[in-house]
Amino acid sequence: MEITNVTEYEAIAKEKLPKMVYDYYASGAEDQWTLQENRNAFARILFRPRILIDVSKIDMTTTILGFKISMPIMVAPTAMQKMAHPEGEYATARAASAAGTIMTLSSWATSSVEEVASTGPGIRFFQLYVYKNRKVVEQLVRRAERAGFKAIALTVDTPRLGRRESDIKNRFTLPPNLTLKNFEGLDLGKMDEANDSGLASYVAGQIDRTLSWKDVQWLQTITSMPILVKGVITGEDARIAIQAGAAGIIVSNHGARQLDYVPATISALEEVVKATQGRIPVFLDGVFVVAQMSSRHLHLEPRGSLLEDQWCSHLLRKERLESERCFKCYVMSSS
Repeated sequence: MEITNVTEYEAIAKEKLPKMVYDYYASGAEDQWTLQENRNAFARILFRPRILIDVSKIDMTTTILGFKISMPIMVAPTAMQKMAHPEGEYATARAASAAGTIMTLSSWATSSVEEVASTGPGIRFFQLYVYKNRKVVEQLVRRAERAGFKAIALTVDTPRLGRRESDIKNRFTLPPNLTLKNFEGLDLGKMDEANDSGLASYVAGQIDRTLSWKDVQWLQTITSMPILVKGVITGEDARIAIQAGAAGIIVSNHGARQLDYVPATISALEEVVKATQGRIPVFLDGVFVVAQMSSRHLHLEPRGSLLEDQWCSHLLRKERLESERCFKCYVMSSS
């Protein structure tokens, strides 16, 4: 079947993936109000097209932290991609590189920073969860830096995992043939089965709930990579992020998977952009289910957008080739 719209991948994913895996990728927290609002808020934003403008040459290139990329669209961190396809993060890394844009690798990837780096050249950022054991964090950050990653996206909205009711019902856990590869040699790569969500139990046991603004400054003492703070949705926190030395802000509600009944990212974007007053770049994280969504937010002046969990849907088909086709869908509609 010829794919002409990225929304079509979701139906294919639902048909082919095990229910536990599909629900993990597709669901949100609690009542999933914010999950729906993430989409509905975009539907309330309309174009004001101008006419009789020469569009024979369109340049979508932009610069992110000094790196020139082909379009203001990047790949957000998405965990455990090999649940969707054996190539998982490898395919995503190759496709992002071929498209001339940035991939952000999740801490909870099923491929390690070294393995993703081995796929070839590309601009890559690393998403970081802060563990209770700070030596683990230091080791992981330094491994990412040695592997050629260019920035840290510090997730700050997950002191505990959101109540994801689908994962509770499904008793979600990582399939036995997979591990969280970045932690494989540290006895932290596997999830135990639990009475509710194995991931929620893993987070409760490993993630540091004391994480605070001083830790943004601490990270700057262990790496020369710029720190992007991921999970900001208010102007107040945007201003504090600047004071803490953040190199950029990612406006994110964690794909509506953490706290329900918070604003859609597109609704929070303008407040955050105004609060930063152009001092640091602002990026928008979200599930852009149709490519025009990634165009509609640009009038609010972020530096770019990051594609979220729908990324795993296209991995079901022809890994890198389908990943590249997904990018083409976004580019054709956005341009």
